[in-house]
Amino acid sequence: MGKIERKYLAHYIDASFGGETVNYVRLGKDLEEYKKELNPDIESTKNILGENSVKHSGYEPSSDVDPFYAYEGDPLFTQLDKIANEYLTGDDTKTTVVDVLLGSDGTVKWAYREDAIIGVNSVGGGTDGVQIPFTVHYDGNRTKGTWNMETNTFTPESSQTSGEGA
Repeated sequence: MGKIERKYLAHYIDASFGGETVNYVRLGKDLEEYKKELNPDIESTKNILGENSVKHSGYEPSSDVDPFYAYEGDPLFTQLDKIANEYLTGDDTKTTVVDVLLGSDGTVKWAYREDAIIGVNSVGGGTDGVQIPFTVHYDGNRTKGTWNMETNTFTPESSQTSGEGA
């Protein structure tokens, strides 16, 4: 059994940020690493009897996208630039993300969509190009479904029989 190559775990972000037409863009250009930090909320205590008690209260997942270079015509850069230059907050920084695991034959093994809040960390960078690194703060509403590689559309499991896309 061979190890799964990193290129088969794909990450998409909706560059429309709640617009009428969803526009998923795959992250990865210029990125050497992208990982979803789950940030588990775990508290461990020991009572006076010497017994351990562990409480697991959930997760606060996030991912850093750094570097993220600005490319002319890139719809994701356009939205990130707007967030940074207009100091947008709240609903103006909300979007959705989709994580997809592909088989080496191109088939979709699984796909999950989740709401996210985007925090732009900085604008500028060095001489190699304008950078606008950001953090994806996963915000719940995680939904399992399918992913269409040709159209970059996600379909939740509950609506797969109706043919509705997202």
